[in-house]
Amino acid sequence: MAPVTPALIAQIREKRYARARGEKWHVALAGLSLEVAAGEFVALVGPSGCGKTTFLNIVAGLDRDFAGEVRLAPHPDGRPARVGYVFQEPRLLPWRTVYENIALVLPANGADAVVKDMLNAVGLPKAQDLYPPQLSVGMSRRVAIARAFAIQPDLLLMDEPFVSLDHDTVEQLRELLLKLWHARPTTVLFVTHDIREALVLADRLVLLSGTPGHVVADVPVSLARNRRGSGAEIERLRDEILRRHRELIGAAATATPVE
Repeated sequence: MAPVTPALIAQIREKRYARARGEKWHVALAGLSLEVAAGEFVALVGPSGCGKTTFLNIVAGLDRDFAGEVRLAPHPDGRPARVGYVFQEPRLLPWRTVYENIALVLPANGADAVVKDMLNAVGLPKAQDLYPPQLSVGMSRRVAIARAFAIQPDLLLMDEPFVSLDHDTVEQLRELLLKLWHARPTTVLFVTHDIREALVLADRLVLLSGTPGHVVADVPVSLARNRRGSGAEIERLRDEILRRHRELIGAAATATPVE
């Protein structure tokens, strides 16, 4: 059997930012290597400031000022890979309706059917004529997720999309995300600082060091998805991974811990 080409191969030798005149460069990432298989759901976990968002922006092609290489496998039909991105904030255009915000990323031909299908899928069939200021925070996140899935992405990047939401809303959105992912399979790279969240969602956890960020451990999640609702089992795994993570990155994890 021929080897399967990874959906994503990233080799970041260094990513650095200029500081004020006279100060040293800030190195955000150094020696970060990652491969993600097609259809895999990978959670990127690390302490605040370790370069998780920077890495996603590099993979998305939004930041090209780095030393290294990022390769995305093309779609099976040969076209370049489509990348969807769900940011920490929904980034909806306030002067456009919900319908228009989703249709904006689609070709005009066939957009209507796709938008309506996605709004049904995220539980907002009657929200298409509303404007973003009329939406609750949870509704805004649903629209952002619908917009990302609407393009049928080959790679979906998600940067802590449920941060700052209340517990019940987060639980609902995690369940929705998994439902959409099973119905519309794609490769997912999901950034979080919450190990519990990573364990509920992902096939494997990639643990990053403190700054400059690089991979310190790659942890497959062996727990079956139908058993991840058990708080006791998730807590046991979370404590085990957290302990290992702190040992690997040392004092930096104490200063800026994951959860």
